Amino acid sequence: MKEVVLYTDGACSGNPGKGGWCAILMYNGKEKILSGGEKETTNNRMELTAVINGLSALKESCLVNVYSDSAYVVNAFINKWIDKWKINGWKSSKGQVLNIDLWQKLLFLTEKHEIKWFKVKGHADNKFNNKCDQYAREEINNVD
Repeated sequence: MKEVVLYTDGACSGNPGKGGWCAILMYNGKEKILSGGEKETTNNRMELTAVINGLSALKESCLVNVYSDSAYVVNAFINKWIDKWKINGWKSSKGQVLNIDLWQKLLFLTEKHEIKWFKVKGHADNKFNNKCDQYAREEINNVD
């Protein structure tokens, strides 16, 4: 099984507002950058969209090391929140889980791959997280 590194980030100008996302896939010394934006969205939706697009770009099942500065995304898997949400009809202790459509897409993709989740500190010294953030912010400016 191929081992791939995936860095992701989402950004939003206003929350909700214009948003951007970026995913950087790395394998065998090569790097592929994917990015995009949406006119009316939230930061959390962009964080999820980045991971979804990164995983969707993989053509076969892989071992994927996902690095994100989003506690929302990473903790949902590390702390098994997503399993509890599914069992409870997509409800958390605070009520209806937001972004169910994206969580379901992401959950489907995670079943195709073996994934290890890593939380990185945002806007710090991580080169690839900073690069993702730069691309995501540029996409905000490209949204009409």
